[in-house]
Amino acid sequence: MAEVTLEKLTKIYPNGTQALSDLDLDVADGEFMVLVGPSGCGKTTALRMVAGLEEITSGEVRIGKRLVNDLSPKDRDVAMVFQNYALYPHMTVERNIGFALRLRKLPREEVAARVRTAARILGLLDHLDRRPAQLSGGQRQRVAMGRAIVREPSVFLMDEPLSNLDAKLRVQMRAEISEIQRRLGVATLYVTHDQIEAMTMGDRVAVLRSGLLQQCDPPQQLYDRPANIFVAAFIGSPAMNLYEAILGPDGTTVKLGSQMLRVPEAVRAARPQLARFRDRKVVVGVRPEDLSDAALGQTPAEGCRLLGDVRLVEALGSELMVHFQIDASRLHSQDAVAAQEDQEEFVDLAASELATRATGVARVSTRSRIREGERAQFLVDIDRLHFFDPESGNAI
Repeated sequence: MAEVTLEKLTKIYPNGTQALSDLDLDVADGEFMVLVGPSGCGKTTALRMVAGLEEITSGEVRIGKRLVNDLSPKDRDVAMVFQNYALYPHMTVERNIGFALRLRKLPREEVAARVRTAARILGLLDHLDRRPAQLSGGQRQRVAMGRAIVREPSVFLMDEPLSNLDAKLRVQMRAEISEIQRRLGVATLYVTHDQIEAMTMGDRVAVLRSGLLQQCDPPQQLYDRPANIFVAAFIGSPAMNLYEAILGPDGTTVKLGSQMLRVPEAVRAARPQLARFRDRKVVVGVRPEDLSDAALGQTPAEGCRLLGDVRLVEALGSELMVHFQIDASRLHSQDAVAAQEDQEEFVDLAASELATRATGVARVSTRSRIREGERAQFLVDIDRLHFFDPESGNAI
């Protein structure tokens, strides 16, 4: 077993495109590290550089204590699971799983034992004599995992291994891969563009944007304390509601269009730098679950509510997603746009005739009677407000 260390890892292609810039990352022995970000952010490039499939422009890759920059892929002691499974269609499951071991000319008995051990872990014992065409997508992915497991590598590398599966199977396989990784205790670097996948699987999650590391923390910390507007907009589904606002002259209120929210003392104490923005523009963030239907409880106190015009109500069975607009200015931020470019929800109802008004999403109880076309009053959990510098995009 071994840890993985990336130091100032940089990739510049011959045409001048810089895919990765000075990436520093440590993956501890046994840790499940997820690289996540929009398409083209450099996450797969980083993975391929660790695997030895992509030439390193500058920087270092260490596996354990070994510098592996100049080692071939077969000498790095890593196993990679690809997006497209890469199985041999003419071989049985047993022969696919054991292929790498036979190439290494291991004894036949050892190959058979390792294959059966991997098949038992993956629930494939009854399918060893089948060919890939006779398997479901989930079973094929398990075979690809088995081929990696039998090699007993120091490091697992996984490149969007679940992207070809349907939604229900992806959920099942997320749990299975996480369980297998923990059982084996092997350092794992896992690439995905799906932030839900990242949040549910990773011990830590590294968020990349345009080749630059934005934040690397445990999933809950990413969610609760995003380092900047990009991370705030990227992590969470639906995304955090972000608004242009003006902090009051005494710092105790924040104005969103014609509406005012209180800034509690506990929030101000936790963000002492907020005092520098008094009487200035800030970006205010509110998670959808921190907005509730005020009609279901007591009338909210002044400074704890937002009035919005409801544009769409999505019934999801366990909850309602209420899309609304308020009279504040829309956030014009490249950070937010870049975070949402892979996500359909960025194409919202305000994209045309009402594009100057700020939109939002509230995650409310199914007991709510909020209806499309009406004006609704939302209770805001003001103790959970987020604040960002509109110029740098960094969290305050």
